Amino acid sequence: MPRSVNPDTVMLFAAGFGTRMGALTAERPKPLVLVAGRALIDHALDLTAAVGISKTVVNLHYRGQMIRDHLAGRQILFAEEPEILETGGGLKAALPLLGPDPVLTLNSDAIWQGPNPIEALLAAWDPTRMDALMMLIPPKQALGYAGLGDFHMAEGGQLTRGPGAIYGGVQILKTEGLYEINQNAFSLNLLWDQMLSKGRLFGLTYPGAWCDVGNPDGLKLAEDLIGTKDV
Repeated sequence: MPRSVNPDTVMLFAAGFGTRMGALTAERPKPLVLVAGRALIDHALDLTAAVGISKTVVNLHYRGQMIRDHLAGRQILFAEEPEILETGGGLKAALPLLGPDPVLTLNSDAIWQGPNPIEALLAAWDPTRMDALMMLIPPKQALGYAGLGDFHMAEGGQLTRGPGAIYGGVQILKTEGLYEINQNAFSLNLLWDQMLSKGRLFGLTYPGAWCDVGNPDGLKLAEDLIGTKDV
């Protein structure tokens, strides 16, 4: 079967312990924490459903069976991790399910207000120039985030490390470089560093608002943000 240059598969990260959520994740995994009456993972899957992604893979570890039960009946594949592998290791371990083509990766702990970030990434993806294209949030549009930012973006979208825009947790990327990383558990930062060294890591600026739901304060901010949406 010929390989595609356009992603039609998404990897949704759902394996972490969610320790910053405190008591909220003592009995449930963070992807099942409710925001405005719906689980975080359902808000994330809404984004993929809206653009017709054909294959969805969810990685699991902490209270993984609860997530399996919650998603029962949906066309979703699961990559169970015997130990926490971090984002890069989790993606590498899931490659047999994901296949060799570029993939979307999506964190399950953010709420977006505005255009669908996946649709925007798909429209801007250019595999001839890019090994990855990530959605970046200007600090003034980010709620629940206290850092200095992750990347500086040049006029053409090419990225370098440094204070500035915030990685929003959704991207398109090629996965071949994962095989060059001789570790089981590692951050996607190692793969991004490969791409940065080749000048092939790119970003796209999100025009709407974004909320990091990493702690209970972020949960309240997310619910307030959803409450401002037009019905």
